[in-house]
Amino acid sequence: MASDKPAHRFDPDFTKNVVEGMGPATTPRNREVLGALIRHIHDFAREVELTVDEWMEGVKFVNALGEIYFTSNKTRNETHRICDVLGLESLVDEIAHKIISEGELDPTSSSILGPFWSPNAPFRDLGGEIFQDGVPPNGRVTKMHGVIRDIITGKPIPGAVFDIWQASANGKYDFQDPENQSPNNLRGKFRANEKGEYWFYCLHPTAYSLPRDGPSWQLLTLMDRHPMRPAHIHIMVTHPEYQGCTTQLYPKDDPWVKSDTVFAVKDDLIVDFQPIKEKDPKAVLELEYNVNLAPKGYKGKI
Repeated sequence: MASDKPAHRFDPDFTKNVVEGMGPATTPRNREVLGALIRHIHDFAREVELTVDEWMEGVKFVNALGEIYFTSNKTRNETHRICDVLGLESLVDEIAHKIISEGELDPTSSSILGPFWSPNAPFRDLGGEIFQDGVPPNGRVTKMHGVIRDIITGKPIPGAVFDIWQASANGKYDFQDPENQSPNNLRGKFRANEKGEYWFYCLHPTAYSLPRDGPSWQLLTLMDRHPMRPAHIHIMVTHPEYQGCTTQLYPKDDPWVKSDTVFAVKDDLIVDFQPIKEKDPKAVLELEYNVNLAPKGYKGKI
């Protein structure tokens, strides 16, 4: 029996008219991106038959993202965190950086930058420490070392810069915790030697919760999801002649590694912290991790 519903319950030309409302000075890329955004938002609203009350709740939610940013003196970026919770940053990261090598070495997988990177981390000497405020209670000092290599030749990359940042043993980064940490605590940049080697002392990372207030917590609660991030170390490895790698490293025994609330864990980023083999008065653990970089312009398998 034929349906009594009209073929188009909603105006079939409405979205087309909105998209075509963009003027001639709109750049081709802006037209492509904004046109797709408008079409998807309109399709979403029609699919779920969004109510006025639900739309207004969404407006309040977006407003709250801006409010918390400015009331925190721009240190709490909930908009960035929402992108993480929804998996958007991890997806954009994969679209931008996924390379499958044609040789034996694949590039080290990228992962999300997150909201805690700082351009102001100081250069430190190879073999130095990034815990400039001393070792915190329950902190386990780790000697981290490895080689930065070219994926095509397998040869080391001298002079590559290894940028590291991590939360302290209380799960907080320096600018979240000014009462206990000085600026640039648990951050540092190291320049690889002529053999592409790097080494320094950091801490075994600690799992932590996303803030249990504000918009991101509200969204997680709506979806009945936990706010935990597995323990991780952030790294950013760069060289002028290579495609840089921004990523995170996760202890294999962390209880949250299979359910990261921002969907950033990848198999080759799960690592094994070991009791240090050679006697070292500075460390109780060690982590060996080699980083593989692709030359600039390298596309790999399409």
